[in-house]
Amino acid sequence: MIHARNLTKNYKKTPAVRGISLDVQQGEIFGLVGPDGAGKTTIIQLLTGILTPTSGAATVAGVDVVNRPADLGGKIGYMSAGFTLYGALSVEENLNFFADLYGVPAAVRQERKAQLLAFARLEGARNRRAEHLSGGMKKKLALACTLMYSPQILFLDEPTTGVDPVSRRDFWKILFEWMQSNEGLTIFVSTPYLDEAERFDRVALMHQGSFIAVDTPTALKKQLSGTMMAVNAQPQRAALEQLKKTAGVSHVQVFGEQLRLLLAENSAVNLAETLEQAGARVLEARPTSPTLEDVFVSSIETAGSAAVFQANGNGPLAAVTPISSQYAVTVQNLTKTFGNFTAVNGLDFTVRPGEIFGFLGPNGSGKTTTIRMLTGLLPPTAGSGTVAGFDILRQQKLIKPHIGYMSQKFSLYNDLTVVENIDFYAGVYNVPRKNRRERKAWVLDMAGLRGKERALTGSLSGGWKQRLALGCAILHQPQILFLDEPTSGVDPISRRAFWDLIFELSAQGVTIFVTTHYMDEAEHCHTLGLLYYGDIIAMGAPPEVKQNMKAGEMVEIEIAHPLRAAGILEKLPGVQSAAPYGDKLHAMVWGRAADHIEMLEKTLTAAELPPARIETIEFSLEDLFVIFIEMKEAGRRAREEGLA
Repeated sequence: MIHARNLTKNYKKTPAVRGISLDVQQGEIFGLVGPDGAGKTTIIQLLTGILTPTSGAATVAGVDVVNRPADLGGKIGYMSAGFTLYGALSVEENLNFFADLYGVPAAVRQERKAQLLAFARLEGARNRRAEHLSGGMKKKLALACTLMYSPQILFLDEPTTGVDPVSRRDFWKILFEWMQSNEGLTIFVSTPYLDEAERFDRVALMHQGSFIAVDTPTALKKQLSGTMMAVNAQPQRAALEQLKKTAGVSHVQVFGEQLRLLLAENSAVNLAETLEQAGARVLEARPTSPTLEDVFVSSIETAGSAAVFQANGNGPLAAVTPISSQYAVTVQNLTKTFGNFTAVNGLDFTVRPGEIFGFLGPNGSGKTTTIRMLTGLLPPTAGSGTVAGFDILRQQKLIKPHIGYMSQKFSLYNDLTVVENIDFYAGVYNVPRKNRRERKAWVLDMAGLRGKERALTGSLSGGWKQRLALGCAILHQPQILFLDEPTSGVDPISRRAFWDLIFELSAQGVTIFVTTHYMDEAEHCHTLGLLYYGDIIAMGAPPEVKQNMKAGEMVEIEIAHPLRAAGILEKLPGVQSAAPYGDKLHAMVWGRAADHIEMLEKTLTAAELPPARIETIEFSLEDLFVIFIEMKEAGRRAREEGLA
């Protein structure tokens, strides 16, 4: 369906795509993964005829996109990263508009519209204006509009960036269901979410306009040289520093109470003896499965090291006075209402000094509202709290010098240069003039922005903007740092480097209060709070939350047609959910997996889909998060129907 040979695109003297070649078969889900500026969007726009290549050839659905791009009409669907709905139109009116735009016959229109509304779970919102939809609902509507004329190939450019895990999972479930009823649909997609890429049939890892690896997710993970290890050692800080300088050890990352690392192939490193040299004791060390992100980071480093944060030297916050009280943040019955709507409902929690406290929850659950109340930007309707020992109701002005705040959109001024943004925030945070030169130099070094001082901020990639925004938020060396979805839409390399720095800040006594949509990032936190419709429904360290939320087990099934198999298994009473993961299938079953495996095997064999392998695998935090929220949603809908 898609064939490209030596496809190249240059912008003046800068190459954006460097002679890539690929073949995508009918019915395949093919994914592009790469850092900001890797060339993902450019490739999609070349294949959809939006851009003309500098050289090379490509055919899409039998159309020569270089010489006859107009012939693609009616054959492809394209959902851009910045896809904009018509906010003043309702859900149904948006669907009607796209049906008119693509000339969908009247006889087909009503049936397809009803089908898409059902698939997208938007029947109840068909008369709601698009501008009033949540982020996840907007993404689903955008997809429905793109599918309105049933294209042969669907091009999706980062379709789920910025939406919560429940909405992301729902988005892909809709697509998988649509593929089952529209056999032969081919999907070409880019994404910054490596867990999402696990679902694709094949993945291309990109770096600086080139493919550095193309294969199935399973095959790519097998290419990782060495052994991934999960290590629990105390004191963790000493263990981390020792492992980072140990030959044969790489990719060392903090994940809550654990350290993840890659041991080189045939490495003779004895972890217990190595850590004893630093005064650390190994409590547990076990091999663990590599993720696609591990492979991606390793591949990028092999191809050419990406820019990383610099958290060495004198340390970013060496002059900060630690918070002397028992808690950095306290909250009692914190409530915020907007008219009849309760956004935050009587929250109670505490955050210790130096702790990384993570808030998780679907879009609209109250995470940002809570942060805005704690930072003095929004007055509570009821309740009380303290931040850095100051009352959030009566001492907002006294709080501000002690906190840094990084909002979802990075709060930068795009028409100012890098140094102008730094100077502006130095003034906002009242950084003493005698210290400004030193602090500005530190931000530029930490963010890797030397040489870009005069660049307009609007011209920077997402990763560079993120680093600049963080630098501006901690210019004044705050004791508490509030981060509201700080890595949304940022590539995996930048996310890993960002969290390395966050851990450095925490180790120096800075309290971190963070919201995130990346479940792997939640593993970095010391404490998690799961927010749902303004209520905290689970709280604790990541292992505690996992244990408390666990209601069954997950099985992985190696099978020839995972998409078809998922549709069959979801109808079984003992299966809570089933979804394709590349060339495999993941199914969540109630109770013990051992009690279900024989039934799963018999069902699939009877459907002429005999599995090659079925085994129990560990739940991810995202699996549990989505399942837990879905159970809560089902309960809420049942209550609403009972009251109707």
